[in-house]
Amino acid sequence: MTSGKPRKTRSAPRAGEERSRSRGRPRSATAHAAILNASLDLIRESGYDALAMEAIADRAGVAKTTVYRRWATKELLVVEAIERIMLSIPVPDTGNVEQDVLALMDATRRMYADVGTTSLLPALVAAIARSDRVARAVRTGMAAAWNTAMSAVLRRGIASGALRADADVTVALELLAGPLFYRYLWLGAPVDEGYIRAVTGAVLDHLATSGTPGDGRKRAARGSASGRKQR
Repeated sequence: MTSGKPRKTRSAPRAGEERSRSRGRPRSATAHAAILNASLDLIRESGYDALAMEAIADRAGVAKTTVYRRWATKELLVVEAIERIMLSIPVPDTGNVEQDVLALMDATRRMYADVGTTSLLPALVAAIARSDRVARAVRTGMAAAWNTAMSAVLRRGIASGALRADADVTVALELLAGPLFYRYLWLGAPVDEGYIRAVTGAVLDHLATSGTPGDGRKRAARGSASGRKQR
């Protein structure tokens, strides 16, 4: 039995309402990647200061609202773009600790050599100082990705016997990464292949099982193969 009153029908959601429901959940991995790539391309072309969300959206071929749904600020967008690059670098496992460390250090050197880094790195340092949110994104994202990869290499060296069992991996990570940052940002000097070899050699010498200067690279060069023979 009906009351005679017209039933209320639920109308289809408007476009804006439907977008709001999916906020924070990218509907297209392709669009997501295009936005990240566009941000880095624009930094290389015009510098970080000139980077704008509208320009990123235009280059990526998406609506501006699509960009803002995913990232509140350009700093957070760029941090994710760099983290994506870091995560794409395979963790080397050649059986030679020195070569594995050098491979990751060389990947880092190439990032310092990127034309976009000149304007990007100082801006990110400033953003970290201003924003706890950006600082967390950097430390748990791009920095953590590098630390995880290098830690895996160093811990393999410890397990194989090429590096000291009591080696402090956290300090070693800082000794490997810190000089590159200092040289590039504070001294304005190039981070070249010779420099990363010098830093790597110095750190591995310190971590050498024998503890004798100069033995670090020789010992690490034998890598996990040496450790297997000793066992």
